[in-house]
Amino acid sequence: MTTKASTTKKRSRTKVAAKKEVNGKKVQALKIENLPIAKVKPDPMQPRKTFDEKLLEQLSESIEKHGVLQPITVRKSKKDYIIVMGERRYRASKLAGKKTIPCIVRTYKDDDVLEIQIIENLQRQDVEPTEEAEAIAFLSKKYAPAEIAKRLGRTDNFIRQRLKLAGLIEGFKHFVRNGEMTISLGVGVALFEPEEQQMMLETMGEDFNAHQINRMIKDQTYDLEKASFDVADKELVPQAGSCVECPFNAANQGNLFGEDKMVCTKSACFETKKTKSFLNLIEKSKKENILLIPEIRRYWADDESNQLTISQLEKNGLKVYLLNDVEIIENPIEPTIDDIKTEYQHYELSDDELKRKLREAVQDYEEELEIYFSAQENGFVSGIVFHPETYQNKEVYVKVIEKPKNKSNDYSAPLTDRKMADCTPEEQIVKINKREIRKKQIDNNKQFEEVVQMIRETKYINTKKTLSVDEMVAFSISLFENNVDYMSQQKYFSGLLGDTSKMTKVEIVENFKKKFKKEIFHKLIRYMLTKQVHFGESNHVNNLTNISFYNALQGFYKSKIAGIEKEYAEKRSKREGRLKERIGVLEKKIQELNE
Repeated sequence: MTTKASTTKKRSRTKVAAKKEVNGKKVQALKIENLPIAKVKPDPMQPRKTFDEKLLEQLSESIEKHGVLQPITVRKSKKDYIIVMGERRYRASKLAGKKTIPCIVRTYKDDDVLEIQIIENLQRQDVEPTEEAEAIAFLSKKYAPAEIAKRLGRTDNFIRQRLKLAGLIEGFKHFVRNGEMTISLGVGVALFEPEEQQMMLETMGEDFNAHQINRMIKDQTYDLEKASFDVADKELVPQAGSCVECPFNAANQGNLFGEDKMVCTKSACFETKKTKSFLNLIEKSKKENILLIPEIRRYWADDESNQLTISQLEKNGLKVYLLNDVEIIENPIEPTIDDIKTEYQHYELSDDELKRKLREAVQDYEEELEIYFSAQENGFVSGIVFHPETYQNKEVYVKVIEKPKNKSNDYSAPLTDRKMADCTPEEQIVKINKREIRKKQIDNNKQFEEVVQMIRETKYINTKKTLSVDEMVAFSISLFENNVDYMSQQKYFSGLLGDTSKMTKVEIVENFKKKFKKEIFHKLIRYMLTKQVHFGESNHVNNLTNISFYNALQGFYKSKIAGIEKEYAEKRSKREGRLKERIGVLEKKIQELNE
């Protein structure tokens, strides 16, 4: 006779599902065994190293209440069973105090086990990014990125970015794991060789500084679309080859800087190609007798970097002409409606007005084109203008300006520099009128200064009356003119002063006064509150302006501010935890030294 207890025991050890049909054939379902949890061991080669303790506790509570709903997969190893998939359920079961755990026992080759574990881990939602990157790097030894993407249900670009993240040195991976460093920034740093990454890490110091890292990345990367040389040229520097195929071109490492954006991450190679392209430009100038003009004006010529460019031209036997020495005619670019829309994007123009602007621009273009095609007939010769830092260049027509032979001739001097007796009667009238205009300006300046000084000596500032409309108008215009930049004027205060092109300054003020509302006054005050705060060492706990601003904005965005505060509190807590551990180690060393 079989007892109820023995039946229950038998069921707890082995469960065999009934046969089922698959593609019209009957097959045996997988065998599930309840194995003693003491005989089940984690795989020491398991690629997953991190487990969220809170989530484990939640799963443990669920298992304690409902049991393990999905069996884990194990393989036989001598007297024990090694986990292939399901270590998290195993850990949670141990926390729940379970003595057995449902398992599917399967046979695997060693290589297959690791691959299965990696793919299973990568399909989780909570996978740690650097572990994910290392796992995908392992799979890349056997599979192409496109195949990995297909197996994991990810995009090709995601796989390429994770492959790049795998190249991040351990010092930076630590910041990704603790959440201080974003994945995108980690990928940006991983673009560089390990030695360069180590230099960036040491330059940054112990505390993570995203702004500093971003600046270092920017300083060491180059936009290939703005290069002075042909990026597809394989012969410019033969040992480097073409930039288009180069592994240090970010476009070949996934869309790290944007769709198909070509960015060089090897500064030494870029600088070598840039210098070589400049030497080639000099050779072309000498060989084809083309004037080579640096984009340098006389008052920039003493700059150290510009002096270097000028000396390079002189060493190569070229006569140096600066922008002041020549007239230049460029090949004009035909305007489009999109160009007009971009140029007038901050103006409220109708479609008809935009079309009119386009017609005007096309007319100017046709006139410039006619000048360009007749340049050689008017004494212009072929030339190349280049930027002295980037060496970007363009072909133009150039004419050297002839200097006056007699520089001492008084009549060649500007009218303002000549004495009245040396001027013609017509010129004397011009000078008299200009002097009178200037005298009126000086009188106005003195009159205004005298009024202001008088007011400052009165009790005006201590007046207890409420601000008048004129005072609010004056304050609003003062704020707008002196503190609101152009982009903010367009974004927040478009049309505030009206169309000023056809009004005098006095009319502008009168027009503003007519349309003035207190809402404008309040809006300007709020704008100034956001602009007058201090950054750097000043913040919301040590600066009066910042503290008052921070408190004032609590009434508007309390929950959003609280979210940011929580995020920074968590970062501080983690940092203080690490600091406490380091201090503990050092205190222990001190204690050992004193014993």
